[in-house]
Amino acid sequence: MTIEEELKNLILTRYSSLREFTIDIDMAYSTMDSIIRRGIQNATLTNVFKICKALNISADALERGEIIPVSTKTNSNSAKKDNRNKEITKIINETKRQL
Repeated sequence: MTIEEELKNLILTRYSSLREFTIDIDMAYSTMDSIIRRGIQNATLTNVFKICKALNISADALERGEIIPVSTKTNSNSAKKDNRNKEITKIINETKRQL
């Protein structure tokens, strides 16, 4: 299994679809599709960092062809704030999509 297939499987274990994931991270679906089809090595650093941040995985490891979770050291308040920001972003993106 390629790293791109592993990445896609990880996304689909956490999101209902690639499209939902791309909406959540504010990336064009076609960009994500291209990354999956053509390889992570062809993606921009910005997009790799967006993907890794959303999935909480190491960008360095991904470049080496591995998916390794990043241990986070945050206090509960910042984690709660991050979750609220994600929820708000999802609502805004869904509203935009419906308009």
